[in-house]
Amino acid sequence: MNNKPVRVRFAPSPTGPLHAGGVRTALYNYLFARQQGGQMLLRIEDTDQNRYVPGAEEYILEALEWLGVTIDEGPQQGGPHAPYRQSERKEMYREYAERLVAEGKAYYAFDTADELDAMRKRLEAAKVAAAQYNAITRMEMTNSLTLSAEETKSRLEGGEAYVIRMKISPKEDIRFNDLIRGWVVVHSSQIDDKVLLKSDGMPTYHLANIVDDHLMGITHVIRGEEWLPSAPLHVLLYRYLGWESTMPQFAHLPLLLKPDGNGKLSKRDADLGGFPIFPLEWTDPNTGDIAKGFREEGYFADATANFLALLGWNAGTEQELFNMEELIAAFSFERVHKAGARFDIQKANWFNQQYLKNLDDATLIAQAKPLFAAQNINVDDHQIAQIVFLLKDRVHFVKEIVSESSFLFHTPETYDQELVLKKWDEQAVNAISGFKDALIAFDVEFTAHNIKESLSATMESLGIKMGKIMQALRLALTGEGHGPDLMVTMEILGKDEVVKRLDNALTRLPAQIRLA
Repeated sequence: MNNKPVRVRFAPSPTGPLHAGGVRTALYNYLFARQQGGQMLLRIEDTDQNRYVPGAEEYILEALEWLGVTIDEGPQQGGPHAPYRQSERKEMYREYAERLVAEGKAYYAFDTADELDAMRKRLEAAKVAAAQYNAITRMEMTNSLTLSAEETKSRLEGGEAYVIRMKISPKEDIRFNDLIRGWVVVHSSQIDDKVLLKSDGMPTYHLANIVDDHLMGITHVIRGEEWLPSAPLHVLLYRYLGWESTMPQFAHLPLLLKPDGNGKLSKRDADLGGFPIFPLEWTDPNTGDIAKGFREEGYFADATANFLALLGWNAGTEQELFNMEELIAAFSFERVHKAGARFDIQKANWFNQQYLKNLDDATLIAQAKPLFAAQNINVDDHQIAQIVFLLKDRVHFVKEIVSESSFLFHTPETYDQELVLKKWDEQAVNAISGFKDALIAFDVEFTAHNIKESLSATMESLGIKMGKIMQALRLALTGEGHGPDLMVTMEILGKDEVVKRLDNALTRLPAQIRLA
């Protein structure tokens, strides 16, 4: 391990929205860099122009900003290693690919698509386990190893299409110490001759990310487990380019798994489950399909970061709620798991609920106010404050303060029939009639405390225990058998509305009893 200042990079491809796994990768890079007093770079790896999606880069930048992941160097910030888009660094990569060819560590390959397909079919017919372009098969193909120097030169000068492939030695051991998985050892015979430079002149991921990581002084490569099979190839590239002594340390993060733990999490799982796996909503520019985003679904950025941070890592304590500063202080690779992490959306909801509970009422009121307006519900700040007080501990999202309070603005048209049969009996009718009469005569401030006092006194005078009629009272007021604090609910409804609803229930429900 070198003692250079920590420099990490998040290097997404602009091929669509940023998956939760990618967000977690960015977050872990950020936590480690900040903890070590280092820097975090954003590099856009857009070498695959066929998969480039308009708007994807802007989406990535906005998602990171929303989550609180700040970038030190990147396409927006600039920096000493600009440009930070690989498509703008195209000529740089050719130099290194050609250098490897000159040193006998790579070669020109002129094989056509038909020739490559024929090779694969020959190998499959021979029952070869892996149909690869490697140390054995390359000697049967059309490349600068099998062609004469004159023929190779003639083809290059004639403008014939070619790629540059890495010449993998079949007799090397490749070893590296992963910060999460420990020592990884792979024999080079298991690696094929990967393409480094494509026929369009663009580098593949393998060449471009090694060259850029070296030139940008990256000290730690923190990325998803799906890149682990490529890591030995990357170690070889560092070796062949003479950079092995300054090679960054690797940390391959565990996969995010489906909610049931069986297999890698996908967009299809999210669509079927009705939950988001992207930080922001995404509209596919080709199909117009809309994928849900954590932000638009009502998750707080801090809660989302907290949830994602604990998918595959824990602090080794009972603490679950962390702000960003606490995450930075507590993070370590020693406590990142090797096994995949199950994506439990219910846990994400729980995190959001905890953050909502900890918000001050003024903030909640400010966030809820436009949501009420969007539903054309006319409420003032005082009423919203009452509703926030009533529902704050019962909801997971600010938007639910609006949806869960709808019963306050609509007199029940229907009543829970099962509860009617169980609770709407003669005693309930007598109790609610008596309470309605008491409220009509009510001449003190209509507060939850005073309402409870009146209800208690009324039931005592009737010889009815409070517990016996509470569900029937809620049924009369809301049509349901469960809900938030009933005394506060009545305070918010106001005396006239409560009396109206009780009278309405007394008028309508006896008929339903007779029908039953």
